[in-house]
Amino acid sequence: MAEEPLRSLPHIYLAGHGQAQSYTAHQAGGGASGELPARDRIAHADQLTEALADAVRAGESLLAQRDSRLAGGTPGFYLEFELPESQAGSVEKLENQQGRFPIELLSVRPLIGEQETKIAATVFVPESRRDFYLKKVEAFRSEDRKPNKKGETGPKNEALVASIDTARLAVARSLYTDDPDLFPNASQTIWWEAWLRRGTRATFDSAAHRLELPMRDHVLTFPDRDVVLVCSTPETLGRIVANTDSVAELRLARDIPGSFMTMDGAEQRLWSDDLARRVVQPPEDAPAVCLLDSGTTYRHPLIQRGLAPTDQQAYDKSWSVEDESRGDHGGHGTQMSGLSLYGDLVPVLTSNTSIALTHHLESVKILPDRGVNEPDLYGAITAQAIARAEIVAPRRPRAVCLAVTSPGDHWSGRPSSWSAALDRLAFGEDVQRLIIVSAGNIREDVLPKDYPDRNDVSPIESPAQAWNALTIGAFTENITIVDSDYRDWKPFAPAGDLMPRSRTSVSWNHDWPLKPDVVFEGGNLGVDPMTGQGDDVDDLALLTTHRRPEDRPFTTTGDTSAATALAARMAAQILAERPQLWPETVRGLIVHSAEWTSPMKAHFRTIEKKDLLRRYGLGVPALQRALRSLDNDVTLVLERTIQPFEVDGSKVNTKDMILHDLPWPKEQLASLGETQVETRVTLSYFIEPNPGERGYTKRHSYASHGLRFAVKRGDELLDAFCRRINAEAGIRPSRQPTDPGWTIGPRLRHRGSLHTDIWTGSAVELAERHAIAVFPVGGWWRENPSHRRGIPKSGTA
Repeated sequence: MAEEPLRSLPHIYLAGHGQAQSYTAHQAGGGASGELPARDRIAHADQLTEALADAVRAGESLLAQRDSRLAGGTPGFYLEFELPESQAGSVEKLENQQGRFPIELLSVRPLIGEQETKIAATVFVPESRRDFYLKKVEAFRSEDRKPNKKGETGPKNEALVASIDTARLAVARSLYTDDPDLFPNASQTIWWEAWLRRGTRATFDSAAHRLELPMRDHVLTFPDRDVVLVCSTPETLGRIVANTDSVAELRLARDIPGSFMTMDGAEQRLWSDDLARRVVQPPEDAPAVCLLDSGTTYRHPLIQRGLAPTDQQAYDKSWSVEDESRGDHGGHGTQMSGLSLYGDLVPVLTSNTSIALTHHLESVKILPDRGVNEPDLYGAITAQAIARAEIVAPRRPRAVCLAVTSPGDHWSGRPSSWSAALDRLAFGEDVQRLIIVSAGNIREDVLPKDYPDRNDVSPIESPAQAWNALTIGAFTENITIVDSDYRDWKPFAPAGDLMPRSRTSVSWNHDWPLKPDVVFEGGNLGVDPMTGQGDDVDDLALLTTHRRPEDRPFTTTGDTSAATALAARMAAQILAERPQLWPETVRGLIVHSAEWTSPMKAHFRTIEKKDLLRRYGLGVPALQRALRSLDNDVTLVLERTIQPFEVDGSKVNTKDMILHDLPWPKEQLASLGETQVETRVTLSYFIEPNPGERGYTKRHSYASHGLRFAVKRGDELLDAFCRRINAEAGIRPSRQPTDPGWTIGPRLRHRGSLHTDIWTGSAVELAERHAIAVFPVGGWWRENPSHRRGIPKSGTA
């Protein structure tokens, strides 16, 4: 990135700024989002009645054959409904929570057919309510609903019944929501993630114990689901499904891949010793980068300067804490250690000044020295690893660095148990956490002719889809090759563009967050003139610490792992200056400081805006922009809590909106007249996750809540602005013009829990854009009042 003017002015921090107002959203206009399929009323009712009757009879037969040794929970059976994809928004109508024995929607998955894409929704039906859907269909056939205000009527239960193509008895495979091609063969024993309905874990454990199925000790607990690991064949797991009411969803248990790149270095030990003498250790109360990886090498003189022996630990206490693996991931943790402390070592090695470390290193080993971890819930491993660091230094601010990923899911972008665990750890019960995670790398050979299209179809890996985590992709500015052994090689990616192995979310479902959030330097590849393939070249990589300093102190590394370590270092540097900042705010400041490079901007002419965001995120952050302002480039940082909802009997209503009427240089801006200026708004907050593949609609939202921001227009009075946003402020103004000038726009920026946008216009108009409203939108906190949740924090930059 180009050099910027020296930033010497502090940001303006306005803790607690803003006026809380009682908030109610305006009623949305319009009807249903999708038209119902055209149905012949009698024929469709006959077809569904026959299908449901067959399914219910099969369910009753299963109940009669229940194994008394395994049976547990509410007697009942599972039904699977098939719907057109256009009716995905209707799945919540399949659920009925009334009464002592509710019907619960458990999972939703895609069905790819020859003619059209459909979805399959699975529900659990208690035996006492086995006729529920048959009665609904009969009413559709023979009764009309009451006329509406316009006198319109139609079949009763039409919104539900007309949405359904067919129904059948569900089996274990109906609850499987991973890649259909990876479903295990008959009699094949594998490890499964069993997602259990709330309150049914004891039933599942009892049945698994009687069937002598191995289970792991770790359990992930979410508001509506417990996730356990069990080793079984599909048939044996099907016996638990048939005899209990516990299983909501089945997924494959995924191994952590050990494919990490170790490159050769050519530096002299003398350079390392010279640098070690110039390093000033961090203050005792300094923040830390908490590295979760393959361990690190304490005897390395450069790592010793930032790592205390008590801060070097392992998830499994029987493991060595050192980076000793002979496997593919050996050395990776030591490489990330050097980058987390120093960044790329080349500039600090070639300088003659002292190097004052601003933060500590904490190393918690999560990868074993031999083989891979036993199949387990990696969310639980991550949680325990972070807990070990927090126990040693409970009051130390830290940025958690996780540069380890696992292949993603067929329904790209959906939460995994691992990513949901990261979201839960970040949200926290008593403490929030800043978690920085790698987007993942393309592991296969890459060719220049496929770039960057190959990156766009290579989805970000788990757990980087976590909403609350800061997800890091890689770009590169390294294009110079000086090694004579590579005189005929060319750099793969142009300066300022995507690192050739960096993954993206271009192929994700549009509803999921825009990832990566930002990109950092990840090195480049060279193009081998003999093969035409991309390959590693030391001149294009980053220099870092080697795990065997007695052999050589340095090696080279790159990819999104290196980019993630650099991002964690930047977060720790921000915390070193302002340790009291919330994790949400540090995340927001990093994104707020990011800019697209010129080559990234050039793609605006060739790809859609959403694809550019899903390839590069918001661009490349800059530490000085995150920490300092200029006299003509000022950042206001606001931190305050908001209560989005309140419980009113059996209902949950929106509670607060925060209005920020900002201290604004109106006269100075107005004096600039039509000069073009920019203003940027970044809203960062954490959600509480409630994972499970249960559809697309409000009641089954993954996020506990959402927040949105709106900015006062230049030609709008403050009172009219409040009435436009908040129904409790008065009647909405009749004039609702669009607000041009935004780079991303409100339809696209409101994905996930991190929203940012840039407005460009005249200075005289910006002078009047001095108010920002932050207000809540729906989530499972509101749709599931039984949980009685609802007071998060939000940071705004």
